[in-house]
Amino acid sequence: MAKTTRKKTPSASKVSAAARKKSAAAKKTAKTVTRKRTTTRRTTNKKVSAEERYTMIQTAAYLKAEKNGFAGDPKQYWLEAEKEINAALKASGKKAKK
Repeated sequence: MAKTTRKKTPSASKVSAAARKKSAAAKKTAKTVTRKRTTTRRTTNKKVSAEERYTMIQTAAYLKAEKNGFAGDPKQYWLEAEKEINAALKASGKKAKK
């Protein structure tokens, strides 16, 4: 009959110390790889609603006015923002719904 022998297991304090050493060694040898994350927005909707377009123009006009210290003509800010938004929508291939 074959005799089976049991391996003695170290006490909990020895196991945790051994585990800590192993973990520390693994951390030293591990290479860290950093990847630049890129986010892309993919939209299937090729049209922008009139409300979305209006909000985009409104935000752009406000930012222009804020940058200028609200010293200029609000209508001029609006017209400039409208031109920029229309150009951006045209360049992206999206159309405004009417």
